[in-house]
Amino acid sequence: MKIIGIWGSPRKGGNSELLLNAFLEGAREAGAEVERIALRELKISPCLEIYHCFKDGTCPIKDDMLPLYDKLLAADVVALASPIFFYSLSAQAKAMIDRTQALWSRRYHLNQDFPGPERQGVLLCTGATQGKLLFVSARLVARYFFDAINVTYAAEILVRGVDQKGAILEKPEVLDQAKDLGRRLAQGEKFGPVKLSPLAV
Repeated sequence: MKIIGIWGSPRKGGNSELLLNAFLEGAREAGAEVERIALRELKISPCLEIYHCFKDGTCPIKDDMLPLYDKLLAADVVALASPIFFYSLSAQAKAMIDRTQALWSRRYHLNQDFPGPERQGVLLCTGATQGKLLFVSARLVARYFFDAINVTYAAEILVRGVDQKGAILEKPEVLDQAKDLGRRLAQGEKFGPVKLSPLAV
């Protein structure tokens, strides 16, 4: 079982990182092969919308996104962790997601063979406020990101009211939930798909 955790926060040691770490700890303890990808440490250009990927499914931009394509296709579970910025995912996470247009092109435009959909995707989000619509945008973006790489949007953990660095440590039950989710996915348990309404919260 290969599980990758994509950490999308610009802040080291923040709440979404702690949430992801708990998830990956549970997966590792259950025997999964785990890799954590820190987007803040990579140089990933935004999509330039030049449609090269419509020709052969590859992206011509030579940066740190290129190795991620194979990792996204090889993983049994893809976990995306991000704080909420302006009611959506971080810029680091969104730049990576936009670049998966190349994989969308392979799947939908070029109709290439593609792994999935038995693979599973997980969204792990933290946000400072208690706003009713806090996670709407993030959930929709995650839904179509997972669709582009052909994994089922299987589970999510969305945590409101955590802003200061380490605030999530005051919610040990949430970290336990993340650890348990990682363990269960590593053991092959199937979840989802997560159901979204237009204004799902």
